[in-house]
Amino acid sequence: MDAVARFAGLVERPDPPLDRAALAIAAGADPALDAEPWLAELDRLADGVHSLDDLLRRLFVERRFAGNTRDYTDPRNSLLDHVLRRRLGIPITLAVVAIEVGRRAGVALEGVGMPGHFLVRPTGTPRHLDVFAGGAELSMAECERLFRASSGTGRRTPFGPHLLATAPTTAILTRMLLNLRGTYRARRRPHDLEWVLRMRLALPGADLTDLLELAETLGDQGRWVEGARLLEERAETVTAARALQLRASARALRAHLN
Repeated sequence: MDAVARFAGLVERPDPPLDRAALAIAAGADPALDAEPWLAELDRLADGVHSLDDLLRRLFVERRFAGNTRDYTDPRNSLLDHVLRRRLGIPITLAVVAIEVGRRAGVALEGVGMPGHFLVRPTGTPRHLDVFAGGAELSMAECERLFRASSGTGRRTPFGPHLLATAPTTAILTRMLLNLRGTYRARRRPHDLEWVLRMRLALPGADLTDLLELAETLGDQGRWVEGARLLEERAETVTAARALQLRASARALRAHLN
């Protein structure tokens, strides 16, 4: 089973496993990836952890996990096997490590989908931790400053608990894929962008914009007919206005063959 099919099979479950789904994303970049050694590594990281303080000490003092401030957009920062191997990541993948080590150790953590900078918090508490900064605990004022600095949002946008909502597993996976989409798009890597978009389409909230981008990505690889057929097939299942848009894009792809 290829990585996209494995990922789609995992996320169709009512409560998909975050660790395995994140490793399925990583397998998109490395089809030979075996998830089991990395699941075992998460087990090892959790061994002997009995509290939140233990967890933070294990990850950020003993094992020296850290935010990659030198090359934030390196795609390896979004691939869980590389994060576990290099002990470098971005906020959301370091959060996945913390959440999954905590789950194994009986220390319940949840993701916090703050725009611009992902956080974690102990489940059922008002505490917010920045795992990109070694698990530092943030006040609400510090959360706001981080939000404005990372998102570029000015004072006209109000800040409050509505921007610190719990992120369910599917939202975490979607955000991981969106990060990879931006990275691979900027680096002009259509082959990698293809599997990212196919995984995105397996998650809730995907729309025609994602489908159109996938078709364009196929065209960037010289697979114009495949991209056109993808759009033409979907045109049979949507409203008339959207079908017109899809068929027009399909014609544009086929025009490359003339």
